[in-house]
Amino acid sequence: MNNQLVKLEKNDNIAIVTIDNPPLNVLSNQVTNELKTTFDEIANDSEIVVVILTGAGSRAFMAGADIKEFPQSIGQTGMKERVLEQHAVFNQIDFLPKPTIAVLNGLTFGGGCELAITCDIRIAEEHAQLGLPEIKLGIFPGGGGTQRLPRIIGEAKAKELMFVGNPITAHEAEKIGLVNKVVGTGQGMNEAMVLAKQMSGYSLQALSRIKKAVDEGTNMEFFAGIEREAELFEEVFLTEDVKEGVSAFIEKRKPVFAHK
Repeated sequence: MNNQLVKLEKNDNIAIVTIDNPPLNVLSNQVTNELKTTFDEIANDSEIVVVILTGAGSRAFMAGADIKEFPQSIGQTGMKERVLEQHAVFNQIDFLPKPTIAVLNGLTFGGGCELAITCDIRIAEEHAQLGLPEIKLGIFPGGGGTQRLPRIIGEAKAKELMFVGNPITAHEAEKIGLVNKVVGTGQGMNEAMVLAKQMSGYSLQALSRIKKAVDEGTNMEFFAGIEREAELFEEVFLTEDVKEGVSAFIEKRKPVFAHK
């Protein structure tokens, strides 16, 4: 029986997912499968409002795919199906109807960088390095990097990172909008918890619709996006949480949302 490589713990309304595949938490087939199972569980757990994703230790968030699994794919047809299975797991994390925070606590390369950008918010510890070095192997990012990265940092900068393949520092990543915040080594989880606790006090009904409106709207023409926002806004006014939020404001008290 293989050791479990993806750990899930719950802290009130916050789920903490840790990839523990020493020494560098690489994205093996087992890690991919366990991420799928873990995020299925999170999606179906109505008590979880916010998710934090990180790597065990302080060397790597995830240093890419497991290159040792590559030789079996060279020269083989049918690779597209396998790649799309990987995409399905990353899409599952990307479109999870709950906010997600990645804590980058070390090397965040290749598939690790692609996994990080499936999350809504990225907090990097100052020793972290980010990069897409696939070009150096004669391949290119195949975990959604060519699609997600330009949407986050713009086409020109994304192409530069992928064409050249060199890593950048956490501070450089912050400057180009690839990470939201840089904190000291060892401080990433504390910072993520502060943010997650604040968000988990809000209504998941509203949080999930913000995420939906942004994710869907990014791929729509502007006025179609505005219309989608209006539909979701109408939906949120049918929830129990909106009654609680408005009543609490009028009564000058802190709202207690039931996420319904």
